[in-house]
Amino acid sequence: MSETPVIYVLNGPNLNLLGEREPEIYGHETLADVQAICERAAGDARVVFRQSNHEGELIDWIHEARRDGSVLVLNPAGYGHTSVALLDALKTLTIPIVECHLSNPAARERFRHRSYVSPVAAGIVSGFGPFSYELAIQAALRLIRPSRET
Repeated sequence: MSETPVIYVLNGPNLNLLGEREPEIYGHETLADVQAICERAAGDARVVFRQSNHEGELIDWIHEARRDGSVLVLNPAGYGHTSVALLDALKTLTIPIVECHLSNPAARERFRHRSYVSPVAAGIVSGFGPFSYELAIQAALRLIRPSRET
């Protein structure tokens, strides 16, 4: 049997306020609810689930995922539209990246239409609220287990 896959799920700024901040856009579920969704969807894979409001900490975790992860699911939040440093860190990865958003950035303000993550992501899941994470985990598993049912 192969080694247990490790799915890093990293969350950017303000996602610690899920359920409180703009629920009409982001929903009423909390970040703990989203973590539970990810862990259920991952099945036998191990989930490393983290959130930070600090760009440097997210970059450190991306470096950690480079060493210890099988795949990265990233909701960069606002940093996705602004951070070249995040892009540079992501470009060091040899594991697949799945970009994930609760809302659909393309349907929102113009400045949200550009993502620095998208060019290095295998795919993007957005617009389905917390279900976006479940879909992103399923996609991540397909990327690392292409010949198995997930």
